[in-house]
Amino acid sequence: MQNLSITSADVPALINAPEVIEEASLFLNEKTAYLKNEDREMLFSAFLFAEAAHRGQMRQSGEPYISHPLAVAGILTLWKLDAQALAAALLHDVMEDSGVTKLELTERYGKAVAELVDGMSKIDKLEFQSKEEAQAENFRKMLLAMARDLRVMLIKLADRLHNMRTMDSMRADKQKRIARETMEIYAPIANRIGLNGVYQELDDLAFKYIHPRRYYVLSKALKAARGNRREVLQKILDSIQAKLQTQHIDAVVTGREKNLFSIYRKMQEKHLSFSEVLDIYAFRVIVKDVAHCYLTLGALHALFKPIPGKFKDYIAIAKTNGYQSLHTTLFGPYGTPIEVQIRTSEMHRIADAGVASHWMYKSGDEGFSEVQQKTHQWLQSLLELQSESGDAVEFLEHIKVDLFPDQVYVFTPKGTILSLPNGSTCVDFAYAVHTDIGNRCIAAKVNHELVPLRNKLKNGDHVEIVMAAHAKPNPSWLAFVTTGKARSQIRHFLRTMRFDESVHLGERLLNQAFSALHQPLQVSDEVWEKYLRESGEKSRDSVLADVGLGQKLGVVVAKRLLQLAGTWSEDGRQGKKPMSVSIRGTEGMAIQFARCCNPIPGDPILGFVKKDQGLVVHTHDCPQVSKGRIDAEKLIDVDWDPEVARMFDVPVKVLAENERGTLAALAAAIADADADISAVTMGDMVDSHERYLSVQFTLQVSNRLHLARVLKSLRSLPTVYRLQRVRAL
Repeated sequence: MQNLSITSADVPALINAPEVIEEASLFLNEKTAYLKNEDREMLFSAFLFAEAAHRGQMRQSGEPYISHPLAVAGILTLWKLDAQALAAALLHDVMEDSGVTKLELTERYGKAVAELVDGMSKIDKLEFQSKEEAQAENFRKMLLAMARDLRVMLIKLADRLHNMRTMDSMRADKQKRIARETMEIYAPIANRIGLNGVYQELDDLAFKYIHPRRYYVLSKALKAARGNRREVLQKILDSIQAKLQTQHIDAVVTGREKNLFSIYRKMQEKHLSFSEVLDIYAFRVIVKDVAHCYLTLGALHALFKPIPGKFKDYIAIAKTNGYQSLHTTLFGPYGTPIEVQIRTSEMHRIADAGVASHWMYKSGDEGFSEVQQKTHQWLQSLLELQSESGDAVEFLEHIKVDLFPDQVYVFTPKGTILSLPNGSTCVDFAYAVHTDIGNRCIAAKVNHELVPLRNKLKNGDHVEIVMAAHAKPNPSWLAFVTTGKARSQIRHFLRTMRFDESVHLGERLLNQAFSALHQPLQVSDEVWEKYLRESGEKSRDSVLADVGLGQKLGVVVAKRLLQLAGTWSEDGRQGKKPMSVSIRGTEGMAIQFARCCNPIPGDPILGFVKKDQGLVVHTHDCPQVSKGRIDAEKLIDVDWDPEVARMFDVPVKVLAENERGTLAALAAAIADADADISAVTMGDMVDSHERYLSVQFTLQVSNRLHLARVLKSLRSLPTVYRLQRVRAL
């Protein structure tokens, strides 16, 4: 192996930083010894190029800036990443900090390295409304770059890990902001792709900066407890090793110490004291193959009694990040619980390095390992979420849900195992199987019994989804779904449906505006093209949707179109009643019926366009209208379509004698008039003698004539004292 030495002649800026020269030499020789000589020579060139690009730049700690990319590349060598990834790590800040172009990197180090550096480069300086929006957009771009090449995320995690290790010189407020971002996003991602060591260290470092006092107290207590526990740990360790030897099982047994943040989290979640958490002893047993994992389990259960319900087989059903082990908790000596993880050496390697553990074994013509396939599938799902999320903040919300580690494992009707986040419902399951199944689901069977769609799934459930061809997502599902995919697909469907309905309504409102201006209802495609270029809108439909949603006034758009057509005139435009918008009641989300007055067909009505809500229909005598709470400029002439074919909710209050069977008689009278009851509210007795009872029904009627028949049917009852249509629910 060729020895690559770096001297002060190569990097004169580092004459006063010999420790960096020493680290660079270590990196290029010992740490990258697994690479070919030509790859290491390329890294030598990349280091010199990065050092020259960052020359004169210092970190807040006072070290030369090049020490940071060198440390990031050093972390990646622990996972045996390839030369392209290591070169990108050395160069990851040169585009942002030193003005080096992507083309220059491509010419020097090839397209793959340039793409990785470009994926790592920070977001352009865009204008955002908030820090949260900027963070979300940065994260979105990073995940999309990661979906194209997983190495981007591995470099990013190494970058964040080194930054977290060296934050002491920063201001406290900046430390906390970066630490919270790390705990909410980067640590869960490390866990999701199986980098357990990185995950635990990031959590511990974030905990240190978010709660410095708690961190100090716990770390001091943990250090003191180690000495007190050493003797008990050794006795348990000796007992386990002796038992395995009698069973002729070769194994490496070690005590396993919990990381500081996991101890703190357990204290918080289970309301335990520090001593109660530390009463649990943890061990790891590594054996040669899967068969010996189960033999070891049997031996340990014979040595110490297992605690019921505390056994988990992650070998038969691996976690989504590829993690495999047997977990069991035992009653140890002195009555102390003992947690044991049993795994093979291959499982141990994957448990620590996850998807990165396979990089050094994968040549260009080999397929993905199972862990990489699962990660790749997850990354592809990110692309789907991104395409259907409204904005970066919504995308981040969806992703955060899927980054939580707790999982439930359920079975499809064909016996396939699906892993879902803890708390997932039948709707989450439906969308996990396929988007169309989610969009069309109407019911679910869990373990062959019908259950509500909001039913939360448990480990081992067999789930079957009942579908209907014309079913569609219900907005109320958003209140209980858990997975990012379900949430984004429901929102995407509703957004698309609302857009289509808003386009249709916008066209009707624009036609009404043309009519009010006494102008033709159509303008040419050429005029529309002029309007789109002038306004910067993407399409005619987007303009019509804005009109339908109240983002733009129809009359303003109509005037501008007429001006561009050269046909607009201020003269003679009054005197003729404009065309009204006909309300059919089937327009969907684009038209809403005001809850303050509950209009039904036959009521005199008017409408007004409310921003982001579309056309809201009120009765003429609605209190909101009479009190002047509605902008007169946004009022729209509306009337009922003769062919309204739906039912409308209308509240009716009944005052009746408090006799046995009164409620049943009222319900029967309503049914006799062919009306349905969608809700019933029982009021208080209206007099001290409890002679009269107040009941409010929400009835479903087709129009005012239908309502009149219902009221007539109720008045025919001798127990009814008073009837009143309620103008607000």
